[in-house]
Amino acid sequence: MMYDFIQEYCLSKKGAKEDYKQEWDAIRYTVCGKMFALIGNDNSGKSIISVKHTPEYGEQLREKYPEIVEGYYLNKTHWSSMDLSGNVPEEILKQMLDCSYHLVFHSLSKKVQTEILNQ
Repeated sequence: MMYDFIQEYCLSKKGAKEDYKQEWDAIRYTVCGKMFALIGNDNSGKSIISVKHTPEYGEQLREKYPEIVEGYYLNKTHWSSMDLSGNVPEEILKQMLDCSYHLVFHSLSKKVQTEILNQ
């Protein structure tokens, strides 16, 4: 996989945890149990990462990069999946991960957000 920074980048976020979902054969990155990134394979065996985003941002990404498609087995409006074969710039993937983490983090209660930030 070209994007070998993903694990370290995701786990560098406050409160982020990694787990393996056996029934999906996928690695999940979560904050307080809410997923912000998922690495697995599509039905053709291609490695993909799925991230959450605003509908507008997802549409912009999909228009610009053919490797980014609607979320694979996820909500097609709020999630996109990206082929990890290496054609999308690293900075774009990092922006996608940042956006996804922030959306999930800010969906948590203020109390939980404060607890995470004070860890």
